[in-house]
Amino acid sequence: MKAEIVLTVAESKRLIAKGVAALDFVQEKLREGIIVVTTGSTNAYIYEELTGKRIDKRAYLTGRTTPATLSPAWPSTPLPDLVLVNGQPAPELDRFSALQRMKAGDVYIKGANALNYAAGIAGISIGHPTGGTIGGAIGSIIAKKLRLLIPVGLEKEIPLDIHELSALIAEPDECLGVVHSLWPVQGIIFTEIEAFKVLCNVEAIPVGAGGIAGAEGAVRLLLYGEPEAVRQAVALAESIQGEPPLT
Repeated sequence: MKAEIVLTVAESKRLIAKGVAALDFVQEKLREGIIVVTTGSTNAYIYEELTGKRIDKRAYLTGRTTPATLSPAWPSTPLPDLVLVNGQPAPELDRFSALQRMKAGDVYIKGANALNYAAGIAGISIGHPTGGTIGGAIGSIIAKKLRLLIPVGLEKEIPLDIHELSALIAEPDECLGVVHSLWPVQGIIFTEIEAFKVLCNVEAIPVGAGGIAGAEGAVRLLLYGEPEAVRQAVALAESIQGEPPLT
């Protein structure tokens, strides 16, 4: 059976968050282990799905992309990092100090700004002089064999190779305004495609993107699989449609 749905960016973030929370290895580490959820818009939804607690998601952001002519009012007091130890918040730990206690198989969740889905490569915009979150964590992630989980919506798919773009940006040249570095990262890429597979055991294939009247950045997905699974996937999509944008 086939069905077609449209998800806005906010709806996709909610779907991805639900899928992340249902992952086998995430559930395993909720029972015994450490999960770090770094700040970010998609990760704010993951925060809610893992804790069952609604938050002001605007307070769980670091860098952000907003319209050039819009200066939205954001909470002045950010929420601290969510670090879960055996499923319970550990407020004494943050995204960096937790790395000292993490062991192989523990989960480090970091969003991305660009995606080469077919290549399994994400790109992270870097504005901090020491590399920000990924710069401070990637050594421990690799050395300790942690799971780097990268939740990212398909709206961040870009047509050019992230490695080549990173090299282009890094070339010495005069810059007009701020030009962020782009850090190519490999990890466990988790999009709407993986979320539908985990939650409903259906295949989700992007067949269109974009829209108007709030659907800017939306993704159009073809769902196919066993009839009952497709019906379940459509019902899931309908249950999250109407998720308000993060403004």
